[in-house]
Amino acid sequence: MQRLEPGTTALLTIECQNGVVGEDSALPELAKEAQASGMLGRVAELVAGAHRAGVQVLHAVAERRPDGRGANTNARLFRAAGKLPVQQLTGSAAVRVAAPIEVAEQDLIVRRLHGLSPMAGTDLDALLRNLGCRTLVVTGVSSNVAVPNTVFDAVNLGYQVVVPADAIAGVPAEYTAQVLRNSLALVATVTTTAEVLAAWA
Repeated sequence: MQRLEPGTTALLTIECQNGVVGEDSALPELAKEAQASGMLGRVAELVAGAHRAGVQVLHAVAERRPDGRGANTNARLFRAAGKLPVQQLTGSAAVRVAAPIEVAEQDLIVRRLHGLSPMAGTDLDALLRNLGCRTLVVTGVSSNVAVPNTVFDAVNLGYQVVVPADAIAGVPAEYTAQVLRNSLALVATVTTTAEVLAAWA
């Protein structure tokens, strides 16, 4: 694994928000997997380790306006999300970062109102470049959509990407292992939470 220098590395959490992986999730199957697999706890460990090491932490949050203005409707996933009982509305509890992840004052929240990727069409790339980031550690949900989107977008933009395999989740659980083995391992360094924390210790 390449060196995870604190000054040039950032940690990204993806959709680790109450309305996705919290108790009141709009996606209970995904929330159950995030809890049962221990993923949410490991993301919290990585965030705490990053804070101790001086690594910049960014939290990517998916949300929508109450009127839906600007949101995508060009895929089945978007239309289904608009009918869910819990909506990821701007300013609501659903878009707050979920416990046990601690958000520090120096953390950056990257919000998106449209699309599938925290990288495309948001401030994330510009923020990372302004921070001098060359390596991005990607965590969160889901291995079905947002995580692969982020990894590929980041690689296409020239970042080194590290994915702690035990700090991402999706449904079904076995699909995450397949995505890691057959897709993400081809473009990113796949590792573990313990190895990342050891590099920052």
